Amino acid sequence: MLKNLLLTFFIFFHFSIHSQIDTFKVVSWNIRDFGKTKNSDELEEIAEIVRDTDILAIQEVVAGYGGSQAVAKLTTILNRKGAKWDYVISDPTNSSKYVTERYAFIWKTKHIKIKNRGWLLDELDAEVDREPFLLNFYLGKKKFAIINFHSRPYNQNPESEIKAINEFVIDSLPTPLIIAGDFNVNENRPVFNSLKAKGYKASITNQRTTLKKTCKRGKYLNYPIDNIFYSRDIKKIDGGILDFVRFCYRLEQARKLSDHLPVFLEFYLE
Repeated sequence: MLKNLLLTFFIFFHFSIHSQIDTFKVVSWNIRDFGKTKNSDELEEIAEIVRDTDILAIQEVVAGYGGSQAVAKLTTILNRKGAKWDYVISDPTNSSKYVTERYAFIWKTKHIKIKNRGWLLDELDAEVDREPFLLNFYLGKKKFAIINFHSRPYNQNPESEIKAINEFVIDSLPTPLIIAGDFNVNENRPVFNSLKAKGYKASITNQRTTLKKTCKRGKYLNYPIDNIFYSRDIKKIDGGILDFVRFCYRLEQARKLSDHLPVFLEFYLE
């Protein structure tokens, strides 16, 4: 009897504490060729997938006008779903013609504020193909930053880019800090060891995030390369993927949205 009472008290205390904490969800998503290729129905599908998040970080926004237009349209659709959203789009990265892209953030404005429009980390321009995009967010008086990043492909040495970013983060940026994106490298690779040694953790571990072209016996996930890293002063509640496929017959339609699944981190600030 005493054991059951203590267990009941612990559960009640645990949920009472967490019910008083403001928690937020960040979603990171490489939305393939995000621009004019996405029609209104597809943007509606994307909005339904992310509507319950608080901050959406998008990679692979096309550099031309169509990319900015798609971000604006997605924000308009989200605004019709019961919450007010705003967005920021980066300048095009300083990259070759077929590599350059933009990044975007879309967020709910009820509790989350910004004081600037963010900036590309030009300090890393010589070492990465698509320099990361950083934006500061404010939850009341609490400030944290998110780096949005899309590395070069797996067969073009993305580890060198990640190493440069890790060194810059450790040497130059204050925390709380989140690093979100498509790294084209699994989080268990040694290139992330220096970041982990400084207290950073990954939202997901060895979780496949990309989509195969075909599905056999329910297997449609490919490589574990998308993730969200967070500093030690950010407290994780939950992390995972938003699997909008689930069944083989849906794979072809799902790939019209993207060949990556969104990754999420639910957290609170100390």
